[in-house]
Amino acid sequence: MSVHYHLAIDIGASSGRHVIGYVEDGVIHLEEVYRFDNIQIRRNGHDCWNIESLYESILEGLRACKRRGMVPETMGIDTWGVDFVLVDGAGALVSDAVAYRDARTEGVPERFDRIMKPGALYRTCGIQRQSFNTLYQLMALKGEHPEQLEAAARFLMVPDYFNYRLTGVAANEYTNATTTNLLNARTRDWDPAVLDAIGVDRNLFEKPLMPGATLGGFTPEVRSAVGFDCRVMLPATHDTGSAFLAVPARDDDAVYISSGTWSLLGVEHEGPITSEAARLQNFTNEGGYQVRFRFLKNIMGLWMVQSIRRELNGVDYVEGKSHRSTAITWDGDGTVGFGDLIEAARAARGFEAYVNVNDDRFLAPASMIDEIRAACRETGQPVPETVGELMCCVYRSLAQCYANSISDLAALTGRDYTSINIVGGGCQDGFLNQITADACNLPVFAGPVEGTSLGNLIVQFLDAGDFASLQAARDAIHRSFDIGVVEPTVEKK
Repeated sequence: MSVHYHLAIDIGASSGRHVIGYVEDGVIHLEEVYRFDNIQIRRNGHDCWNIESLYESILEGLRACKRRGMVPETMGIDTWGVDFVLVDGAGALVSDAVAYRDARTEGVPERFDRIMKPGALYRTCGIQRQSFNTLYQLMALKGEHPEQLEAAARFLMVPDYFNYRLTGVAANEYTNATTTNLLNARTRDWDPAVLDAIGVDRNLFEKPLMPGATLGGFTPEVRSAVGFDCRVMLPATHDTGSAFLAVPARDDDAVYISSGTWSLLGVEHEGPITSEAARLQNFTNEGGYQVRFRFLKNIMGLWMVQSIRRELNGVDYVEGKSHRSTAITWDGDGTVGFGDLIEAARAARGFEAYVNVNDDRFLAPASMIDEIRAACRETGQPVPETVGELMCCVYRSLAQCYANSISDLAALTGRDYTSINIVGGGCQDGFLNQITADACNLPVFAGPVEGTSLGNLIVQFLDAGDFASLQAARDAIHRSFDIGVVEPTVEKK
């Protein structure tokens, strides 16, 4: 029996990967065939994604599939949310792909509040307030470069743009569109009142298509460049939407955490929760597969760990920007790895200090190390003096934020939660898993690691008839991957 290959292209804030998936005898198999870096660049005074470099990496990964003899029948792209580009009638870019960590939206949310009250916006769109929401980015762009909006024919989120380059079809996908704070949570279409409030032309936006839709095959140019044709599908193009699909939850009383650059903590829900209490707790309602909602909180996540590692290794996260601390340096041999940081935290486990991981001060500081130390000093806590103490502070702060968020979640939904299911790269961090279990007093089920790619592929497997239902696919995840279990323990002082 011939194997039918499918491809997930999963692009995160620091790297991307091409993962081939196929199903044999009800078991899911994954193979990474290509990996590439995602390095931001400084352009026109802003931190931007190198969108052309990313597209070339997409093509090179497709060529790698051909060289490997694993030509996919279908493929799907997922990325982070919020960010976008504008294209003109000929499909040419008329804006930069400005990154969400750029400072251009400073003060913009407060200006928008004078146009539309926060409560009214939340009741309409159900999206948590974050300074980098697309809504505020568009408002900032209109103030700085109105000529770009005047020249634009289409608004495309980052994965929408890559799909357009591959197929020639300009479409907006639903799950990523929900992250913009421009989509009505109940009509599942762009909200005219919100668009009018920022003065953006409604004709820039296509009615969002749902995950599972097919855009078509490659353009002739792409077929020539990669050596084959492929049917391009829409998975949940927002990476969290894909990651939640891959959670092999045992019951409805499980909390999900997609753990990566961000920690997305929440539950699946059949409708949006847009109460004032939910707004004040800053929970969000992001659209999911089969029109289910992800009621969750965006938590800073492993961004702080990644930033510390880069800084200790002398690497900039944006090309041309320096991020260095002189207070804490690495005295080990060679390049600092994540395993080194975990072991340093274990050794300093007795150190106790906490920071608010969701504070905007940690979004893009000149030095993450110095910012964490300053936050501890300002709150009268012990200031980390070693790498281990620094890491212990970050881990403890994340775990405590998880615990607080689960408590808030239970109050908002009226449900008690009995376990935590962590997927994504962060599920490999055994130290974080353990202190999370301890802080929340709940067992942690860790895995699968490639949660986002797997969730992307699940939509393709369902389309191909490999599984009869989403539940059948999730049952197969249990059979196909090792899921670790971490029980809470009483911490020894």
